[in-house]
Amino acid sequence: MILQEVVLCATAPQASGSGSGAIILHDVQTGTSLASFKQSSSAPHCTSFVETRDGQGGFILAAQQDKSILNVYNFQKDQLAFKIVLPERLSCIALDNAGSFCAGGTAQGRIYLWEVASGILYNSWDAHYRHINVLKFTHDGAALISGSDDSGVSVWSVARLVDDDTQNELPTPYCTLSDHTLPVKDIVCGLGAFPTCRVLTASLDHSVKLWDLSSQSLLTTFHFPKPILSAVWDITERLFFAASPDGSIYQVNLFRQRTEKHAGQTIEAVGGAGVSDIIRIANEDSNSRKRLISVDQPITVLTISLTSSLLLVGTATGFIHIYDIASHQLLRTISTHKGMSISYLTTMLKPPDLVGHISLSLNLGSSADAKDIIPMRPVVPFHRMKDSKAREAHEVAMMLPVQDETPGGIPSDYDYPEAEFQRDYAFFVQPNAIGTSEASSARVAKLEAEVENLREQLGKAKGINDVMWETVVQKVMTQEKQKTVVEGQNTIVPGEGEAGDGVERPRKKSKIRSK
Repeated sequence: MILQEVVLCATAPQASGSGSGAIILHDVQTGTSLASFKQSSSAPHCTSFVETRDGQGGFILAAQQDKSILNVYNFQKDQLAFKIVLPERLSCIALDNAGSFCAGGTAQGRIYLWEVASGILYNSWDAHYRHINVLKFTHDGAALISGSDDSGVSVWSVARLVDDDTQNELPTPYCTLSDHTLPVKDIVCGLGAFPTCRVLTASLDHSVKLWDLSSQSLLTTFHFPKPILSAVWDITERLFFAASPDGSIYQVNLFRQRTEKHAGQTIEAVGGAGVSDIIRIANEDSNSRKRLISVDQPITVLTISLTSSLLLVGTATGFIHIYDIASHQLLRTISTHKGMSISYLTTMLKPPDLVGHISLSLNLGSSADAKDIIPMRPVVPFHRMKDSKAREAHEVAMMLPVQDETPGGIPSDYDYPEAEFQRDYAFFVQPNAIGTSEASSARVAKLEAEVENLREQLGKAKGINDVMWETVVQKVMTQEKQKTVVEGQNTIVPGEGEAGDGVERPRKKSKIRSK
């Protein structure tokens, strides 16, 4: 079977428009419509889905924006499967990756948590005091994260929410992320098991904040020139995009290259200094590379393709723009939904049981149906009230995070030998470090040889200097001795002169007179 990536989008009438929206699948390469599920008008963050996998067919849930109804679709039929009547109108919904639990938030700040297969309402509580904008499960489904107009972000442990022993208690969050000052509009969960994953939160206060759930701390704040409505994170967590309502999209790289004199080029993470670490994002980065994509249309949602090579942008005018991430070049535009608003946008692998595109690998006979080969994943109408008897008769199976610890108190997941860590760090983070280390060793050996040679030359120079000094001293002393001897020979002994003054005087000549 050939794997094909498709675009899943949901549309809704514009604020001034009328009519009904739909849920549509497009070919990401050509933009061709593959399937359409009608009679649905969902607001942003009000659509969610589970893929077809593990021998069970996937499904789509869409909370209607004007009524307390949840539409249920499956990929094997292009018609509405059934409707679920909800306790109240939902402002956002979320499904965990396994399709086990569905969470719904309301405009009054309340959260509901249902089990999809049984419909049991496991919990409902007042999580925020204002409108809940977004709900997201972590990738392992162990935690639920909520963002609200009250500027708060709360992290909830799903295990505690479904625990029978805590049903009579008001749920308390695992932690509260409270550094935003205006409504939180989007949440993006990084890869990894809870609580070792990281989280991005986008707000109208012009910021996107990066959080570490294990330490319950703020790592970095990215400040933008405009309010942020939507964000999307590359699966490798190397970069993310943030969009403002006016059509501006900013690319933020979370790693950068740094050139060092002796180590060459190294790659280092950006930020991470905590609350005081604020990185201001401009239209261009430090290398004058353009980081801004201008769409010139109000943006409603962003997503990145499975290959992390394409950025998909949904607008309030019904267009889906597809950009190449590396060059920021617009590759194509899907304009089929012009006049509507794109409220949901994501990419997925084409379902093998998609209506009208059944995979030949299923080997269906002429009279067989896709559901005979791939049975539908069970979805039951949700309860509108808590039912203690139904809860007691039903068991919940959850995969809890491993909490084993070593004798030193450090979790086994972090038992990383220092030598192995340094080797992996040099290989992955500093690819030039191995060659640089060898070059450094050769240079050290060369410098040591030069030092030894200089010491030898210094010894020779010192010997020559000593000989020269000795020669000069001997010569000076000999000259002094000779000078002393000469002066001694020219000196008159005292008493031979007049008055014994030791001064040589000429002798008088005697005259002979004749008589």
